[in-house]
Amino acid sequence: MTSLSEQAQRHLWMHFTNLGSFADHEVPVIARGEGCYVYDQHGKRYLDGLSGLFTVQVGHGRTELAEAARHQAETLGYFPIWSFAHEPAITLAARLAEYAPGDLNRVFFTPTGGDAVETAIKLSRQYWKLKGQHSRTKVISRYLAYHGTSIGALSLTGVPAIKTPFEPLMPGAIKVQTPYRYRCNDCMGQSACTLRCADDLALRIEMEGPDTVAAVFMEPVQNTGGAFTPPEGYWKRVREICDEYDVLLVSDEVISAFGRFGEMFGSVRYGYQPDMITFAKGVTSGYAALGGVMVSDRLAEPFLADTNTFLQGQTFGAHPVSCAVANANLDIFEREDICGHVRSNEGRFKALIDGLRDIPLVGDVRGDGYFLAIELVTDQASRGVFSDEQANRLLRGYLSPRLYEAGLICRADDRAEPVITLSPPLIAGDEEFDFIERTLRRVLTDASHEFAKRDA
Repeated sequence: MTSLSEQAQRHLWMHFTNLGSFADHEVPVIARGEGCYVYDQHGKRYLDGLSGLFTVQVGHGRTELAEAARHQAETLGYFPIWSFAHEPAITLAARLAEYAPGDLNRVFFTPTGGDAVETAIKLSRQYWKLKGQHSRTKVISRYLAYHGTSIGALSLTGVPAIKTPFEPLMPGAIKVQTPYRYRCNDCMGQSACTLRCADDLALRIEMEGPDTVAAVFMEPVQNTGGAFTPPEGYWKRVREICDEYDVLLVSDEVISAFGRFGEMFGSVRYGYQPDMITFAKGVTSGYAALGGVMVSDRLAEPFLADTNTFLQGQTFGAHPVSCAVANANLDIFEREDICGHVRSNEGRFKALIDGLRDIPLVGDVRGDGYFLAIELVTDQASRGVFSDEQANRLLRGYLSPRLYEAGLICRADDRAEPVITLSPPLIAGDEEFDFIERTLRRVLTDASHEFAKRDA
């Protein structure tokens, strides 16, 4: 009988996966999850140090979420919200409005985070047309940022390697500097950030023409490149620039929302007011597919007239089962004070990972909350960078298989410089932190010795 791994190798097209890499070894099959851990088809346990994909906030195996899905499917398994409404979506929208900062009182639900970003692009463009400013179509995002894979969201994405095969993309997608202080020519040798990364936004708006720019899309903490946290004053300056030029500010919180940084929304953690927030992932802790856009009253106002309809919709937007799971997930957040747990424990997590700086491969450790990244270098003093061949050999040839063998699932990535990204479930505590630190210390130390020998 053909095994599941063999069937996967023959029939399943895995996402962002080099299918040829499984020519000589089996596809790992994750069979079940419990708490912060998952188990493969052979029964081996792994610490899920990436929360699936920055998603499983309350941990695996929560029966109350499964029960919420079952009950809703029995009551109303599906109905669209095209000129209709249903209780799970209404309740969830009202709850999210309570959590969101400022006047973000309306929610447009989507199936996924990429759909949410695409929706925000379309909403910003139609909003300006309804306001009589038809030339405002351009969107600005940051270098290295990842916003999704649909054509609009991919146009916002600042990672050339995953864009080139699909070009030409949506016109009018402009890029600005990322707050990447570890390698910033302006401020890495200074005592504090110069905020030129923020001022670059004003420069680009001026260059493009303020009356042509619809919106700015930025993550509270940028994922790609490795947990780029905002320097002091960064978000205040970005908000000031958007206000000065009357440009909409969209906070892409597909990763940052729902407790990852100890608040329901990352923009609350970093103290700025967006005009829209895109979200997904943690809203259901991954137990069902759901995303959405939080929209300010100001942006919603033109669409309240009888003659104006936002021309966007998806079959599975606000799916009742997904909304019911999201409501049950928020119940857990409130009952178990998930955000408070993150705030109470993030300091120990960061301190343990910071302690890995004595390993020669470790150049920088950055991040906040339950979202940290380790940037790897050839030499700490010079902050030496790896060649493409070296990075591939280090990440895919050594670190990824060794970490997986050691029972730790995390992300070893080189869409910018090589980094290891950590985002455990938000219920993780000392036991999980200690295991992550011990495993990384052992594997990174061995890797340092191995690569020192090869390059000698």
